[in-house]
Amino acid sequence: MVEIKGFFDEVTATVTYLVWDQETRDAAIIDPVLDYEPHAGALSTASVDAVLAEAEEKGLKLVWVLDTHAHADHLSAANIVRQRTGAKLGIGAKITDVQSVFKNLFHAEDVAPDGNVFDALFEDGEEFSLGSNTVRVMHTPGHTPACVTYVIDDAAFVGDTLFMPDYGTARADFPGGDAATLYRSIQRILSLPPETRIFVGHDYPPAGRDGPAWETTVADERARNVHVHDGVTEDDFVDMRKARDATLAAPRLILPSLQVNIRAGSMPPKESDGNVYLKIPVNRL
Repeated sequence: MVEIKGFFDEVTATVTYLVWDQETRDAAIIDPVLDYEPHAGALSTASVDAVLAEAEEKGLKLVWVLDTHAHADHLSAANIVRQRTGAKLGIGAKITDVQSVFKNLFHAEDVAPDGNVFDALFEDGEEFSLGSNTVRVMHTPGHTPACVTYVIDDAAFVGDTLFMPDYGTARADFPGGDAATLYRSIQRILSLPPETRIFVGHDYPPAGRDGPAWETTVADERARNVHVHDGVTEDDFVDMRKARDATLAAPRLILPSLQVNIRAGSMPPKESDGNVYLKIPVNRL
């Protein structure tokens, strides 16, 4: 069995998960957040520091740091975790498609679109160990081409593919995203046993709900998800998703996030003056 603790970042509405094996104390961190203040261009590590402190307090050995995809709404702290703990950094194998697109957008000459900045590129159906537990990887694209779900014991970490039932599902209008593909990926997740616990990557509490939440079940999603409950057809979903996505602004941190996250949470290389710079491509997004 695994134990799970979620850490909610109010700035980006992201949930980071600390997951550990009860017997061996081996642990993983899923979707860690690197704090970034865009007005000042300032980085800090308070969010990931809290997760690492909890792991240390519990006597855990971090063996994996996992991203569910290349996030467009927060910078990944995966490389911070890797540097501090020696944990291996894993992500879905299709990250190479995302690297190819955004290498060009940011004119990132240092980025090789081969995924080599990550330690493990997971294919659909691939399995690896977390202590005495087996982690199974499901490729669940649609939000991005590289999205994966990590299934551990009776828990599924779905990233941005699904949200809490009263909020719905992820947008599908990023490069390589596709609403029909997203629908099919969601159906794969919802074909897991009904008691499977689903842990979402973000939460945006709608009116009438008191505070953030991040754990639900397959049965609850199938019964109550406002976008994709049982009975919603693929055509219905695609029509809804396209109409909704057309009204959404770009995420506030999309430009800094993607150029860092295609580098596995590392900053761009220093320039000739010894400083690091993030780029803002003008009229290209």
